[in-house]
Parts: sequence; structure tokens; C-alpha cells
Amino acid sequence: MNIFLLLTITMALIIFLLRRQIPIGPCMLAGGLLIWIVKTPEPSYLLRAFTETLSLSRTYDIILALYFVMCLEIQLRTSGALEGMVKALQRIFSSAKFTLAVMPAFLGLLPSLGGARFSAPIVEEASKDINITQEHKAAINFWFRHIFEFSSPIIPGMIMACSIAGVPFSEFIKHLFWLTILAFSTGWFVLIRPIKLDVTKKASANDAEAGKNKMDLILSLAPVIITFLLVVLFDFNASLSMGVVTAGMFFVLRFTGRYVNLKEVILGACDYKMFMNVLCILYFIQILTVTNVLNEIVVAFRSSPLPVPVIIACVSLIIGVLTGMSQGHVAIVMPIVAAMQTGSLNLAGVAMAFGVAGQMLTPTHMCLVVTVDYFKSNFFQSLKPIAICEIIILTIFSIYTYFTW
Repeated sequence: MNIFLLLTITMALIIFLLRRQIPIGPCMLAGGLLIWIVKTPEPSYLLRAFTETLSLSRTYDIILALYFVMCLEIQLRTSGALEGMVKALQRIFSSAKFTLAVMPAFLGLLPSLGGARFSAPIVEEASKDINITQEHKAAINFWFRHIFEFSSPIIPGMIMACSIAGVPFSEFIKHLFWLTILAFSTGWFVLIRPIKLDVTKKASANDAEAGKNKMDLILSLAPVIITFLLVVLFDFNASLSMGVVTAGMFFVLRFTGRYVNLKEVILGACDYKMFMNVLCILYFIQILTVTNVLNEIVVAFRSSPLPVPVIIACVSLIIGVLTGMSQGHVAIVMPIVAAMQTGSLNLAGVAMAFGVAGQMLTPTHMCLVVTVDYFKSNFFQSLKPIAICEIIILTIFSIYTYFTW
């Protein structure tokens, strides 16, 4: 069967199952099993994909990082620090709209797979007096969390892209930084601007409460900053850095007079449904790998008569959708970029922009999974404004690139 026809049928099956309110994980696994049946219907391939999924360090890094993020969120929420932080931000900013956009963006600087689970409760808290749907909240959290995918110096995908494509790191960031500004502006126009606020004023409080809220702000932001430093300066992975910070925060909160129930934290973070969804998605990605589907897509495009930038854009978008992570589309597409035009900022930029768009529009993206799970929102309604934002960005990017190539 033609590889693109197979992918179309697979995505149709996944969408059909999602519309039947089946959890994302089993939907993706069903799609993977369909690909396996058509491509290589031998049990050894399924077993190989399963054992590789369980043996990859990435699997445990994602699950443990998510677990510790949820532990930290429970600590901050039950101690009152999260609520106090939002009140402090409401006094700093003139509108809750700024808090909704800026906080997920700030937390997005932290390169943690599934890290949208930490910004989600902040969005929930900041929007509790605003009349917007759960799907709207989910879209805000997911979108603004990822605006730095094009410009952050510690995003793994950016580091890999520069290394593989042979482009200078600083030059590549300068080349794509305007996309971060465009992403924020587009998100503001589509997601934030339509929000109607009943009251637009800064929160008022006495000096004692204001002082406590400032400390809550410090306590809530400190874990992000410390984790950022652990990743950048000491090369910690996501799970280890979050584990260290989460353990330390328990004692810091106790020392500052904010009580946290340790048993509630440990047990409350055990979201088995979400962990199962994550495992199913990782298994799906590994099935794509062992059945050689990803390589077939690349080969099919490389032999086509399309212009090189169009080939790179199409491959990046498709691989981004299938893998749902920057490392995935970068590892597969950037070697092609290097083979075609080593050191080309323009071609590498096309691969990055379209790859990120793909990973933002797929249920294989961990942040989308945990965001939809947290807000209990409808998957397609949450994704609709994200698709609109991506269409705007890719259109502007394509026009700009065409005239400046």
C-alpha cells in the first residue's frame, strides 16, 4: 500500500476513535497496530517496538518528569502559593489577560516534555473569574507554552538542528527569533484578544497580604528558574532536575509556614490514565520506527520532482505530526537538509518552522495530551484555534521566506 494512503487511513482511524470519546493513548495505539498489520504483520516487530519503548531512557524521563511536575503543582496549589502568585501577578499586570499569556510562555522556557502540566493550573487559577470554556483555556496553555520553540537556546530540538544542519547556533536563533514574536502576537490576536473581562483592575490587598503574595510569587517561580539552571549549567535531564527541585520545595514550603501533606502529594500525582496515554503514544512512535514508515516517507519525498524547500516543508510537517516532538522531526529531517544544502539558514529554517507546526497539531504531542487531560476539554475544540494560529504563522513565514530567499 502507498505510504501516504496508509497514513491517511491511519489518521482517519485515530480521528474517528477520538470522536467516539476514546482516550488519546488507545487511539494512537490502534493507529500503530493498523500500520503494523499492513506493513509488517509479524509479532516480532510489535515485541521489538515494545521492548525498545521500555528500554529507552526517554520513556522514563518523560514519565518521571511528568510525575514530579504534578507533585510540584499539588504542593504549590495545596499550600496556597499558586493562588498567591496569581494575585501578585494581577497586581503587577493591568489585566488578567497578561497573566494568561505571559505565564505559560515563561514556563515554556523550561525544556520539560509534558511541562504544560505545570502551567495548566496557573491558567486555570488566573481564569477562574473569566467566562471562557475549558477548551479555550487548554488552547491558551498549550499555545503560549511553545512560542520559544524557535528561539530558546536550551530547547533540545534547536541544539540538535544546529549541530546536524551545520548552521551557527547564534545565527540560527537570530534567523528564527521573529517567529517567537509572531507566535506570541498571533496567539494574542486569536486566543487572548476575544476574551471579555467583567472587571479590569489590579487586585487590592493590605501590606501583610501583599507581602505574602510576593513570597508566593517567588516560591512559585523559583522551581522553574532552578530547574532551568540545573538543565543549562549542570546538564541534568528533565526528570532528575524536577525530582531535586520538587523534593527541595517540600522543605522550603514547610520552612516558610506553608503546610503540605506529603502523602497527598505522592498519591495525588499518580495519574495512571495519563501515564498509560503517554506509554501508548511512545509505543506508537516506536512502531513507526521499527516498521520503517518514517524512512519511507523521507525516501518518497526525496525522489519527487518538487522544489527542495517544498520537499523539506512537507516532510517536516508530516514527521512533526507523527512524532509530536522537536527531537523527532529534527533527527529525521535535518540530515536531509545537511545533505542538500549544508549550512543553509533558509532551508534549516523551513524545516524547523514546518516541523514545529506539525508537532503542534497532533495527539502525539505530550503537552497537548496532558493539557487536554487537565482541563477535561474536547480534543478537537481545543485544537481548532491552534490550527488557525499555525495557518497564520506558516502563511506569513512562507511569504517572507519566498521573497527573502
